[in-house]
Amino acid sequence: MNFRDLLVDTIRTLWAHKLRTFLTMFGIAWGIVSITLMVGAGEGLRVGQEKVAADFGKDIMIVFAGRTSMQAGGVRAGRRLWWSDTDHIFVKEQSPACGYVLPELGNNAPIRSRYNSASLLITGSLPPFQEIRSIYIGEGRFYSWEDDAQERAVAVLGSEAKKQLFGTRDALGETIYLGDFPYRVIGVMREKEQDSSYDGRDINKVFIPFSRIMRDFPNKPPAPPTSIDRFLVTPRSFADHEACKRQVRHALANLYDFNPLDEEAASIWDTIENAKAFQKMTDGMQYFLGAVGIISLFLGGIGVMNVMLIAVRERTREIGVRKAVGATRRAIMSQFFVESMIVVFLSGAVGMGIGWGFCALVDLLPMPQYFAGLLPTWISSVLSFVLLGTIAILSALYPASRAASVDPIEALRYEPGS
Repeated sequence: MNFRDLLVDTIRTLWAHKLRTFLTMFGIAWGIVSITLMVGAGEGLRVGQEKVAADFGKDIMIVFAGRTSMQAGGVRAGRRLWWSDTDHIFVKEQSPACGYVLPELGNNAPIRSRYNSASLLITGSLPPFQEIRSIYIGEGRFYSWEDDAQERAVAVLGSEAKKQLFGTRDALGETIYLGDFPYRVIGVMREKEQDSSYDGRDINKVFIPFSRIMRDFPNKPPAPPTSIDRFLVTPRSFADHEACKRQVRHALANLYDFNPLDEEAASIWDTIENAKAFQKMTDGMQYFLGAVGIISLFLGGIGVMNVMLIAVRERTREIGVRKAVGATRRAIMSQFFVESMIVVFLSGAVGMGIGWGFCALVDLLPMPQYFAGLLPTWISSVLSFVLLGTIAILSALYPASRAASVDPIEALRYEPGS
């Protein structure tokens, strides 16, 4: 029997036993669909969390000045601290594990354009602020080191700030007044999601160079005029996180004569620690969903195995007839192998198509903030296909091999259910 005849005969056999073929295919397809959806849900949760965290900033530690809670150098506890506008230079020199140490100052002021007015937060820092705080520019540009060095009166508008001041009109190149000071708009921020903040959502702010905010909008008494609100610190790498935090606190302790173990003197909002905690939670949920999917996969595998074993046993007489008319053991095994491969590949394609298609349909819907949708992975789909396919093929070949080894007369005497 050539391959074409073998294939035609196999398809006829499968068609003659439609219910059995359907049950086998359903078991394989269901297992693939279940693991695809479970892993996709876990991956969507993980990616959604990462996206929200990245929209706030990239591995940031925010260092606030507080009050000392420990005595140090003969000075009593309870002393109020204020960071200065030049401290970041010394802190950066003393903190080799840190990538950036940026000063930041923010103050509210009345703002007006020739179309509207609003009271918004004005924020000033150095140019790397755009990178570490994920300030995505939709139009124009962010301010540069040259803008800061020359104290240029330039401003970047948050997306909502732009709408309040200009509506749907173009804002680039326009002049706005921050208090009594004219500023030229050089950029407009893109919309972004932000799940947390320390002074408000970025889309509602106006960003100006650090040199300008210190000159035009310094802190008011009792804060010193050279004081800033906080430092934004990033480690050089994820592995340098703890070293960077420790070095920053020691550098500030040297500057302001407080105990470096005094966490109230220099309180740090560590978004990296928050991200680690959230990642543990999402990893746990992903493992749970994966475990449920694997259980469904094995249940499908058991169903496939049972159907295949029963199907082959019911065909013991057929195998005996084939052997009686001259079919070789190899020919019998080839037919069962081809049957199994057809069932496996058809059901695998159907399962992957349903699983990935359903994920694509769900992803068309608006998603909640921390969920990026159902994001299946090829690895999970292929592994489930390989596992169930292997179970189906072995479940068919093993009893077929035993039946093909039996004497034709004994095989012809076999009665189903005996």
